[in-house]
Amino acid sequence: MTQFLPNKLEQQARDRLAECERHAEAGVTIVDALSTYIDASVKIGAGTTIEPNTTIRGRTTIGRNARIGPNSVLENATIGDRCVVFSSVVRDSTMDEGSDIGPFAQLRGNTHVEEDVHLGHGVEVNRSRIGRGSKLAHFGYIGDATIGTDVNIGAGTVTCNYDGTNKNKTVIGDGAFIGSDSMLVAPLRIGKGAQTAAGSVVTKDVADGERVGGVPAKPLNQKDSRG
Repeated sequence: MTQFLPNKLEQQARDRLAECERHAEAGVTIVDALSTYIDASVKIGAGTTIEPNTTIRGRTTIGRNARIGPNSVLENATIGDRCVVFSSVVRDSTMDEGSDIGPFAQLRGNTHVEEDVHLGHGVEVNRSRIGRGSKLAHFGYIGDATIGTDVNIGAGTVTCNYDGTNKNKTVIGDGAFIGSDSMLVAPLRIGKGAQTAAGSVVTKDVADGERVGGVPAKPLNQKDSRG
């Protein structure tokens, strides 16, 4: 069993508090230094607030006027100005200015979230790019996807990216509307302004402006509801 000498523990605590103090002197608000862990390699902009029980590691850079935590973990992350990471995890990924995630969300695998994106409760994004102004407000999984600007993705949506052998790509065009509980079976391309009805299982490409629904999804006429 590993034993820690009291003087070693004291030195670790002093180093941690000194790191918090360094950021505080540069204009960062550390709400509770005793529960905050920040590596010496981390850079944080003035006006940013770090809430309790937050760990920030590695080559992480945080911009100005952001809010991180409580209960968040950032590792090798790039966080832009005015971003919010609320009770969530960002690893090896980037959030551009004004985006927010959480609670209980996760970005990983070199994901890139562009400006003013909202990813809400229980959302996981892996190896993907989310375009400016797009939203997935409630629980879902986005993997190996490229999503355009101003896309609305309904609760429970999943990009079914793994066929048992390969990881496949999903592409969603600007302004698309993805209904709640849609299963997007990759490889798949959904066009600009296209729509999927709630509960759809989409297995074939959807053209620009087309509306599909059902299991498997088929084109809908203008009288059908999008769900």
